[in-house]
Amino acid sequence: MSSLADFQNEIYLRGLGDVVPALPTDLTRLEALAERRLSAAAFGYVAGAAGSEATARANREAFDRWRIVPRMLRDVAARDLSVRVLGTPMPAPVALAPVGVQSIFHPDGERAAARAAAATRLPYVLSTASSFSIEEVAQANGDGPRWYQLYWPKDRELAVSFLERAAAAGYTALVVTLDTFALAWRPRDLDQAYLPFLRGIGVANYFSDPVFQKAVGGPVTEANRDAAILHWAANFGNPSLTWDDLVFLREHWHGPIALKGIQHPDDARRAVDAGMDGVIVSNHGGRQIDGAVASLDALPPVVEAVRDQAEVLFDSGVRTGGDIAKALALGAKAVLVGRPFVYGLALGGEAGVTHVLRCLLAELDLTLMLSGHTRVADLGPDLLVSA
Repeated sequence: MSSLADFQNEIYLRGLGDVVPALPTDLTRLEALAERRLSAAAFGYVAGAAGSEATARANREAFDRWRIVPRMLRDVAARDLSVRVLGTPMPAPVALAPVGVQSIFHPDGERAAARAAAATRLPYVLSTASSFSIEEVAQANGDGPRWYQLYWPKDRELAVSFLERAAAAGYTALVVTLDTFALAWRPRDLDQAYLPFLRGIGVANYFSDPVFQKAVGGPVTEANRDAAILHWAANFGNPSLTWDDLVFLREHWHGPIALKGIQHPDDARRAVDAGMDGVIVSNHGGRQIDGAVASLDALPPVVEAVRDQAEVLFDSGVRTGGDIAKALALGAKAVLVGRPFVYGLALGGEAGVTHVLRCLLAELDLTLMLSGHTRVADLGPDLLVSA
């Protein structure tokens, strides 16, 4: 019976023919390689964070404060990492986080990442800020599982159009990002004076939308491109939203809904009270508030607040299979991975993303096996000790 860990055997067997992996299997090395490949503006956009980047550092340091305690003689010959999250069957509790403007990292952008996700049967979460449209990415994703991430615009009619298009294109769950109704102070982007949206990158879902086109006088061409970009800027974020507005989402989306950006247990409780199906503990990879709580530190209190009333997912700072195991042990049902797959995309396109995903899955499988576990449901706080 094959397992996710078999990827390492494939690598060793290819080595008999003097074939080595095109990319490192230590995924923490990808960032430095991507920096050499990408422009300063593109690299700064993906690698950067808010302010002094203290939150991004804290995300990584939080993982280092926990250590895995392995158990022995437990018959771990056969393992099953499969789960069902937000109504989606998954071979492992991993999804590709919503990352925008992927064409600045590779010409095929989101389409390449969506194909890689489909090949591994992991959910692909499409950002509203995609370089390609909802429909184009769905076509690339084929029969793979996919979720849609909403940046909730001021224009309610436009928001409804996004949701209707996503549902029609086979996106089965909705991820609503709450923490980015305004862009944070991001020095790497500011120092390059670089905001891709103002250059017409990452706005494909807007420019292709009939409601948006109606507002700017028709399909977006060179003649109305500047007006379209200004209309995007006027509608991107909505700082006036409140918990009462979640009723609007339920009226227009009939599948599971998860709120992304939850970091306080009281907000998690309010999500449950509002009938949400899941919360995603996230600080946007450190990109929104400098000095914010590490995502992993915020996870246990949220899990305790939600208990079994909604599914708790996690992102921010994940780089290895061991990181994933730690987040699962602290109560996450699944983990979203962002920057590592983007670096894989920059370095190798679709094949680079596939490499990253297979490495993560193999390392997660091996971590479970070597720590004495056969199912992710068996992971709990007893797996860990504080360092």
